[in-house]
Amino acid sequence: MNPRLQSLQPYPFEKLSELFAGAKPNPALPHISLGIGEPRHPTPDFIKRALSESLAKLASYPPTAGGEALRQAIAAWLVKRYGLRAIDWKTQVLPVNGSREALFAFAQAVLDPGRGDAVVVCPNPFYQIYEGAALLAGASPHYANSVGARRFAADYGSVPDEIWRRTQLLYVCSPGNPTGKVLGLGEWKEIFALADRHGFVVASDECYSEVYFDEGRPPLGALQAATELGRGFERLVMFSSLSKRSNVPGMRSGFVAGDAAILKSFLLYRTYHGGAMSPAVQDASVAAWRDEAHVRENRRKYAEKFARVTPMIQAALPVEPPEAAFYLWAPTPIADTEFARRLFTEQHVTVLPGSFLARESGGINPGANRVRMALVAETNECLEAARRIVEFARKL
Repeated sequence: MNPRLQSLQPYPFEKLSELFAGAKPNPALPHISLGIGEPRHPTPDFIKRALSESLAKLASYPPTAGGEALRQAIAAWLVKRYGLRAIDWKTQVLPVNGSREALFAFAQAVLDPGRGDAVVVCPNPFYQIYEGAALLAGASPHYANSVGARRFAADYGSVPDEIWRRTQLLYVCSPGNPTGKVLGLGEWKEIFALADRHGFVVASDECYSEVYFDEGRPPLGALQAATELGRGFERLVMFSSLSKRSNVPGMRSGFVAGDAAILKSFLLYRTYHGGAMSPAVQDASVAAWRDEAHVRENRRKYAEKFARVTPMIQAALPVEPPEAAFYLWAPTPIADTEFARRLFTEQHVTVLPGSFLARESGGINPGANRVRMALVAETNECLEAARRIVEFARKL
């Protein structure tokens, strides 16, 4: 077996199962889970129709690069969404089977296994795929803390020059999971300056980009920031997905876009990896990327939930509303693991301890004494969960 597998930590939900082992939740209360960031709004009917009407295409092998219609639809969406001057659908866009698969595979293609001192820098707390991708590619992860005192911006100034010199890949997540932090143009300028100085690749995870609360202020994207700063897309690749945008997490459809030379190598890797997207999923994805009405309705639902739930939670916990994404990153008056276990036992509500989403770095675990609440269920269920959380927290 690959010995690097032994370096992987259990996934947060495995840790959650261990934390809840032996717990006996209140049988009078139905379970409500705010633990998993899985969209639970209904999938739009037109996407399901497009998928079912294309099932005959399952008789053909799909090209790894994806069909022209899908790549053109993605390129058109990118230009419209981010105000890009242009993007070449032939060389700068590549469909993938969900951003999670691509975020992992990308590290395997980009990192040089011949360099035993390679480093991957990622935010802390973070999506655990970044860490696993680094470790299985033979690199060492380094964690840049994102704390409330910095409004959850990663502290790149704390990363030693010796680490930057060895860095081959930087993962960025904006809007952030679990913090909801959206990077501004000044923060992107800092990232690009570091990449230029040290020559590493930037992987920008933007899977939450379409979940925000002000229709007039969509989150800034990496390619958009590069364009506004007068740059090209050198050493920059963004990752996006339909899972949150269109409520189709089971369809596994996303894309990567950016540096043409990097995507050419990534396509070669994926050709051997077997990363082609189903033709039926491609047709459904074309329909989804071409429609914005269902995305606006999705945002309206999230905006309503956060507008109603956040003030309720604030009556008991000093939580701030996120800039985007669908999480509340709430401080806890006791250890986050104790808070989560007792809340599950007494109120039958699941939240995810923040320490499970982070690693100790610089003497702290920046997820400690926080919990992640995913407001993914319908409004009434989220309101009931909030009522129970407030009842529980007020007793602490």
